[in-house]
Amino acid sequence: MPSVALSQVKLGDRIGQDVVTSLGGILFHKGRVVTPREYEILQAFLIRHVDIEPREGTAETAGPKAGEDKEARPRNSLDVEYDRMFRLLKKIYSTNTSGIGLPILELRVQLEALLKHIKDYNVLTFSPRVTDNDDYIFHNSVLSALTSYKLAQWNLFPQKDWMPVALAGLFHDIGNVRIDRSILFKPTALTAAEAEEMKTHTVQGYNLLKNVAAINEGVKLTALQHHEKIDGSGYPAGLSGDKIHPYARIVAVSDIFHAMTLQRSYRKAVSPYLVLETLHKESFGKLDPVYVRAFIEKATQFHNGTVVRLSDNRIGEIVFSDRNHPTRPWVSVNGTIINLTTNHRLHIESIIQR
Repeated sequence: MPSVALSQVKLGDRIGQDVVTSLGGILFHKGRVVTPREYEILQAFLIRHVDIEPREGTAETAGPKAGEDKEARPRNSLDVEYDRMFRLLKKIYSTNTSGIGLPILELRVQLEALLKHIKDYNVLTFSPRVTDNDDYIFHNSVLSALTSYKLAQWNLFPQKDWMPVALAGLFHDIGNVRIDRSILFKPTALTAAEAEEMKTHTVQGYNLLKNVAAINEGVKLTALQHHEKIDGSGYPAGLSGDKIHPYARIVAVSDIFHAMTLQRSYRKAVSPYLVLETLHKESFGKLDPVYVRAFIEKATQFHNGTVVRLSDNRIGEIVFSDRNHPTRPWVSVNGTIINLTTNHRLHIESIIQR
């Protein structure tokens, strides 16, 4: 098994032995395929030699090329089924503007195929392979389905509820098929009048689903209630507390998380760690505090050694996590410990290690 200088490592090489940092944390496990992202991390951690598995055939040129997508990653089954789910949902929006005759069974079958790979889905690190600002609505729905499924598990919902909760996440914005396209896909912020029209998607969605026998009442009510707030300040009915269906309270958390972390044409994506902090604040009156607490605790359960990018673009690894401040662990950057619990000028921008 050859040990080669980092400069000789080529994209597509497979790591032959665990790569260990100077602090003893595992940077990459044996078998990891080197993509531009891995190469960048190896450089950042000053790794000089890497054991690689014997090469078969011709590999790509070593190191990221100028202009190459550093976010590229090998295509896996989760990616494949996600793309199929996304394309199906987008097709429905483009061909069924009246909202009549939604192919519920076809959507459910594809969602089931996607959820077979839920173990490979990490809420904080997964991102669609290809994103277009105009596709925000479709990505939000598919991601909300995946995250809501996880939230149902994390909050110990009975297994019989897991799929319906995922369907609730997938269909929560289905009323948008009846919203004027000039508003739905507007590349700039909405006016007050346009925002009011957008709010009607909740009632429109419920009306589309209410007579569908293949889905349960919780899925239908989620389309209607996912913008209601615990303190009664939401819409369309101003419901509060337990009057809001549990599915809708779950999907509300997922919806807000992905609405903020996805790129929009008029707004940049927000760090998932900052969004978790926002969700925590919203749990005081707006969102269900039990569901939010479980989301933050489970989503941030990373082992020491996880590689992250800070808001100043430095790369480091998590060396300690404070249970009282799960979104602000201690990060080692080139041997210097940065305590994000006390250093509020910085935050984790993204997780690099997958």
